[in-house]
Amino acid sequence: MKFSLRLLAAFAAGAATVAAFAPFGLGWLAPLGLVPLFFLWRQAAPGRAFLLGWAWGAGLLGFGVFWVHHSLARFGGMSPALAVALTLLFALSLALFYGAAGWLARRFFPQAPLAWPALWTLLEWVRGWFLTGFTWLSLGYAQIDTPLAGYAPLVGVYGLSLLVALSALLLIRWRSPWLLLLPLLWSGGWLMRQVEWSHPTGAPLPVALVQPDIPQAVKWRPEQFEPTLRLLAELTGRAPKARLVIWPETAVPAFASQVETAVLEPLHRKFSREGRTLLLGIASDDADGRYYNALISLGASGRGEYRKRHLVPFGEYMPLRALLQPLAERLAIPMSDFSPGKSGKPLLRLAGHPAGLSICFEDTFGDEVAAALPQAAFLVNASNDAWFGDSLAPHQHLEMARMRALENGRWMLRATNTGISALIDEKGRVRRRLAQFRRGVVEGEIQPLGGATPYARWPDGPAVSLALLLLVAARGRGGERPAP
Repeated sequence: MKFSLRLLAAFAAGAATVAAFAPFGLGWLAPLGLVPLFFLWRQAAPGRAFLLGWAWGAGLLGFGVFWVHHSLARFGGMSPALAVALTLLFALSLALFYGAAGWLARRFFPQAPLAWPALWTLLEWVRGWFLTGFTWLSLGYAQIDTPLAGYAPLVGVYGLSLLVALSALLLIRWRSPWLLLLPLLWSGGWLMRQVEWSHPTGAPLPVALVQPDIPQAVKWRPEQFEPTLRLLAELTGRAPKARLVIWPETAVPAFASQVETAVLEPLHRKFSREGRTLLLGIASDDADGRYYNALISLGASGRGEYRKRHLVPFGEYMPLRALLQPLAERLAIPMSDFSPGKSGKPLLRLAGHPAGLSICFEDTFGDEVAAALPQAAFLVNASNDAWFGDSLAPHQHLEMARMRALENGRWMLRATNTGISALIDEKGRVRRRLAQFRRGVVEGEIQPLGGATPYARWPDGPAVSLALLLLVAARGRGGERPAP
């Protein structure tokens, strides 16, 4: 087969693997999507293996994160052509990680394919923190509804990626007795899914998640401020029995210091009288002139504040400001100028329980969410996915929030502006949800939980250690012989 056709086959396999993720949910497709790539790597020189891996990654990310262009064009003031070009550049840049996996596999482990799943996992992990990190479409996320999900409380999403890649490797060696490991691996995951890692701590808690569905284009207009507050109050009034009410990220379109007297104090008094707690998203500021993307608790639990720690590059702050600011101004890249909150355990006491908090895409970083454990009795994520319109992004984001609940053995309360708001139990199952672009309230009872999963204790350490051990084992089987 001509090499150009091999590149096309790798690209098509990567593109098809997008269907393994939400909203399609064909998780079993993830290992099958890797099979063509691993097969093509078997006879490829390192340079060609790099190109094949890069083509596979371009297919996955080119289709899987194409939604980025929506926010650049609609809210960033870019022309559609420029937004598409920058999105494709972003995807092609991230695809280099998959190319690197191919080069390393064929350069240092040509006779030891056992190393390939390990390299894949390690490079996904690096992608999750390099230059602040981007964890989207790590293969483990696609396993949230497959038997392999049972391993998530032990090894997290990267451990699941390792098992997906290992499954693909076993499939391309279908004539080997090692193939018998495949059903054992997947049935073992089903058995692990039956394990209870946490235990109840107190009575069930009635909660309500408010989804106002305010279009991003009008949210910050001055004339929209009063209607927004009336809407939030009206929706909150639909859930009088909820002891904890959560409004989404930046639900109040103002700075906290500007509305302290007119909005926050009255809300605090009202919820205190009712014996309830309100958690709302708002932009916070301090005496030094710094701004924060924050969540503020009011009412029976007292005043508290959580400030977002992991900011979105270009969206919430400018990296390498001196170098990139002129380019950003020329391309009209939208951004705010937030400061990160202090590191430490992201905890607030809500309705009598310590809760682990995250804002927007912070819940895509497993180790940061796990930092709230074991103290947190449940998890909260406040988001605003309106930036991405009616695309794959909100569904993929919900899938990642489900993984955080499963990894940590805790309920996740996810309140969003335009959807998808959901109550997710400790097994990662969506118990109640409100679809996108619907105005309403998600009500239900959650169970505060105690205990700690292995992942909550040692986050990504076990998965990375397993991958490194596989590399050592592979090297011992002849992986040191370089490919031509």
